[in-house]
Amino acid sequence: MTTTLTPVDTTTDQKPKRIRRPKSARAGGQMHAGPIAYIILALFTIGSLFPLVWTAIAASRDTQRLAQTPPPFWFGSNLFDNLEIAWSDANLGEAFINTTFVAGVSAVTIVFLSTIAGFAFAKLRFKGRGAMMLIVIGTMMVPPQLSVIPLYMMVAELGWTDQLKAVIFPSLVSAFGVFFMRQYLIQALPDEIIEAARVDGASSWRVVWHVVFPAARPAMAVLGMLMFVQTWNDFLWPFLVLTQTGSPTVQVAVAGLGRGFTPDQSLIMAGALLGTLPLLIVFAIFGKQIVGGIMQGAVKG
Repeated sequence: MTTTLTPVDTTTDQKPKRIRRPKSARAGGQMHAGPIAYIILALFTIGSLFPLVWTAIAASRDTQRLAQTPPPFWFGSNLFDNLEIAWSDANLGEAFINTTFVAGVSAVTIVFLSTIAGFAFAKLRFKGRGAMMLIVIGTMMVPPQLSVIPLYMMVAELGWTDQLKAVIFPSLVSAFGVFFMRQYLIQALPDEIIEAARVDGASSWRVVWHVVFPAARPAMAVLGMLMFVQTWNDFLWPFLVLTQTGSPTVQVAVAGLGRGFTPDQSLIMAGALLGTLPLLIVFAIFGKQIVGGIMQGAVKG
């Protein structure tokens, strides 16, 4: 008995159904946040802006009103008067020039040296590289307060007290900057580009100038902003080596407003507000470029 196999027709006239993806899941599509996300972002924004707003409110009142309970939660009429008094009493015009010079020199030098050192630790091969990198990272774990006394003794021995160079020179190198640039250049700078530049006959400094610096530009912008803000807000060391009669920085000058038997808290808040405004202006101007540099670096990595 023979069995015949009849072929089965697997063809069908029905077309397979297409799975429709949401617009947010398509390539290039934008994801839309829900109401909960907007509420969370609004709360974080309010919490971030509250200290600045409260400083402005306190600067617009007087000391008697600030001492009352509950404290004021809206602006008064003394804002511009307190700002003018704080500006003249603390000599903030000279302090702004001094702090801009100190922060600018420190930020530029840190970015330049950190980029070169970060490139060496990331791409060059030499003996003791791992041990030296561990030493650099180890210095980040030492509290800066421990070095205040020996550093002050050194500055006093050199005769640099009450001079801006006593603030500038200790801040020209940053272990964090070296580590930050090393981690960035490991991913953002391929070894093939460096090898191609060396094959073309480029020297080490030419490789650094024409290859490393352009590749590290986004990270250099971020590091420069961080170091500028850190130096601008530094208080302990400038307070120890500078005095109100010398060349004070902004933080030292603002601290002088609080001296006296009964400090005027509204003037202190006015000085703090004036000391914060330049940073806000700088970030408002260059914030978009810095954020774009961070995103560009993330894509390259």
